[in-house]
Amino acid sequence: MDWKTEIQAAAERIAGHAQITPVMESHIPGYPIELKLEHMQHTGSFKARGAFNTLLSMEVPQAGVVAASGGNHGAAAAYAARALGHPAKIFVPEIAGPSKIALIEQIGADLSVVPGEYANALAMAQTHEDKTGAMQIHAYDAPATVAGQGTCFAEWEGQGLQADTVLIAVGGGGLIAGALAWFQGARKVVAVEPETSCALNAALQAGEPVDVSVSGVAANALGARRIGSICFELAQGMESVLVSDQAISEAQRVLWQAHRILVEPAGAAALAALMSGAYTPEPGERVAVLVCGGNIAPDPFAG
Repeated sequence: MDWKTEIQAAAERIAGHAQITPVMESHIPGYPIELKLEHMQHTGSFKARGAFNTLLSMEVPQAGVVAASGGNHGAAAAYAARALGHPAKIFVPEIAGPSKIALIEQIGADLSVVPGEYANALAMAQTHEDKTGAMQIHAYDAPATVAGQGTCFAEWEGQGLQADTVLIAVGGGGLIAGALAWFQGARKVVAVEPETSCALNAALQAGEPVDVSVSGVAANALGARRIGSICFELAQGMESVLVSDQAISEAQRVLWQAHRILVEPAGAAALAALMSGAYTPEPGERVAVLVCGGNIAPDPFAG
């Protein structure tokens, strides 16, 4: 696939629908790094890019759309569907948590909360798709989703990205697949996962996608049981590091204290790799971090 062309087309397609998110410089690790604040995207995560690209590049059936999600993708799919006038059915697992469930309800989608984790929600979404003919917006393992997420990195380069290396948190792999598809080796991409939710790291070690157990503070965003096939194909030979829940929580705290940036654990995971030493840049290496999600739980302003 000509990913550059697909991502450029996606960028044109979603222009005016997705936000252009800001960038900034930070010295949190003790040296300058670039941050892209994708938690300021519609519904609080990068996921809106892939959702809009999917809906704008395909004919949506009368039955509307269906999506399975740990929370962020469901909110994005619901938001994009509402914006474009389509009904949406969203399945999320109980571990999505009350704040993400409330966000989807506020958007107005038909929401079902199912026992278990993301894989259980995905099974229910597939059943709904089979029964109704609704179009599924996959959270991470579909070309339109990956191309949509890739627009984040095309946009970042247009904003003057200088980094040699970009650190990105990984769940199912749609975001980092978009980065790999766009950069194509021009910049180093480092995958960051929680120690207890590490589908890509396990797949790279096994030589193929494998099922992993899922738990920890970021499980409702980074808790895919198996890495997506598109991501796995693009990720061959890349560097993958793991971070502890404690390191993620500390990165959350420091982002707030240093910049008044309030993010969910997944949004702080990539920064945690620098702060904890899971990834140590070489002398002179310029580093950037993608801040991917801001749907913190519990919602600090929930009444």
